[in-house]
Amino acid sequence: MTKVVTIAQQKGGAGKTTLAIHLAVAWSQRGKRVAVIDIDPQGSLTHWHAIREERFGQGYTGINFSNLSGWRVGSEISRLKRTHDIIVIDSPPHTETEARTAIRHADLIVLPVQPSPTDLWATKATVDLANGEKIPYRIVLNRVSPHSKIVESISKQLENIAESPLGNRVAFAASLLEGRAVTETQPKSPAAREIKLLAEELLEVFADPEEEAAEAREREMEPA
Repeated sequence: MTKVVTIAQQKGGAGKTTLAIHLAVAWSQRGKRVAVIDIDPQGSLTHWHAIREERFGQGYTGINFSNLSGWRVGSEISRLKRTHDIIVIDSPPHTETEARTAIRHADLIVLPVQPSPTDLWATKATVDLANGEKIPYRIVLNRVSPHSKIVESISKQLENIAESPLGNRVAFAASLLEGRAVTETQPKSPAAREIKLLAEELLEVFADPEEEAAEAREREMEPA
């Protein structure tokens, strides 16, 4: 069954689009059929995908890409569910109508949070919405510096924190300039390892062994 993952954060600059891109590529490399929907008016993900198409060619980017208004996201999800395993939604940096629509369609909400008070405070609105809709969520600590005391302080005030944080690494942003992800540009780097660990951890949130086995059997029966 297709799973919808919405990347959400009320505060801009938390690394939402960067996280959406890296997870989508990592899951695609993992063999999942991945679609990405950009409903953020800023369009950073759209720009990245355009660079990716120039590099690899249209239809050869490894992910299905859509750019549309938030009110259309429901019908787009229904269409993509017929042919994809995971749908990643990059939502706007607020909790107004379009972001709420993306959240309500999600099977999992992922919230990037930098270790700062402003990120912590901005997270509450999205967490409250997720709890109100009874949708599971995971908070991903992003741009974390090693041995930072504030990380420990912030973590104590949050629940459902992913076990795989992301470091404050230039490699994440540098790979985007090439229309790629760090698991492609530097696959053995610490940054790539962090993304791979996080991607696997999030898959386990909604993993169903019986369902995955059935899907694997169906793919084996598909004509080459």
